[in-house]
Amino acid sequence: MTRFAQFLAVDWSGAKGPRQKGIAVAFAQATGGPPVLFAPPDPKGWARGEVLALLAGLEVPTLVGLDLGISLPFHDAGSFFPGWDASPSDARGLWALIDGLCVGHPHLEAGAFLAHPEAARYFRHGAGVEGDRFLLPGAATREGRFRLAEHAQRTQGVRPVSNFNLVGAAQVGKSSLTGMRMLHRLGGRVPVWPVDPLPDEGSVVTEIYTSMAARLGGVTGAATKLRTYEGLNDALDALGSPPVKGTGAIDDHSSDALLTAAWLRRVHTERALWHPEGLTPDVARTEGWTFGAF
Repeated sequence: MTRFAQFLAVDWSGAKGPRQKGIAVAFAQATGGPPVLFAPPDPKGWARGEVLALLAGLEVPTLVGLDLGISLPFHDAGSFFPGWDASPSDARGLWALIDGLCVGHPHLEAGAFLAHPEAARYFRHGAGVEGDRFLLPGAATREGRFRLAEHAQRTQGVRPVSNFNLVGAAQVGKSSLTGMRMLHRLGGRVPVWPVDPLPDEGSVVTEIYTSMAARLGGVTGAATKLRTYEGLNDALDALGSPPVKGTGAIDDHSSDALLTAAWLRRVHTERALWHPEGLTPDVARTEGWTFGAF
């Protein structure tokens, strides 16, 4: 039996500006029923600070999935930023560093961090524009660095992009950095698994990858985005969830959140997902993990 009353999925955005059309929030009740979208407080979309307030104010035990990277690669080099003496020793230190270098910059944006002369050296900023430390010496590919959880994801048939890569439609680097600012501001009010141990009660925040939920929902092929209600409801049916109302087109941010809320409800009791083979205590405190990767 679940100890959670609801399952909340957030499709996040790292874009500039006060409100984001790319943020979608959906929940699924533990008692059943179709997943439901939370309407943003403003027709122009969610503000990242409003999502932060939502998480900080959860009133019932909730498993929260955030579609972003909660940390950066560490174990491939023994450091987030090898060669930079300010490089933190764990994920919470990383969140504090990013937020600290962005003090005074609104909307939880991370541009000030990426403009820092040392931090900038580790990221791919544009086509052909890379910091001199984007790749480790002797790197086998030009893709950039990956966390252990992202290597695990690849064995499961999805293709995560390095969080140090800020280029392309599939990149989640900017989303991850703005999300780390939010996690720092959350300030321990809700544990972030596995950086924090899984508590026996109360709410928990996890990292999710919506493509993995889509795979379990029966979505095959290279693309995992669902852009019709019919496709979304087929995937929900594969997860044992009732359908959502609607026909025709749906934006993929909403479908990602709706599907992943139902997926969290379906799989959260699977013990193996909370105890993946590669998740050691040291990995947990530095790189974190993606719920569902094993």
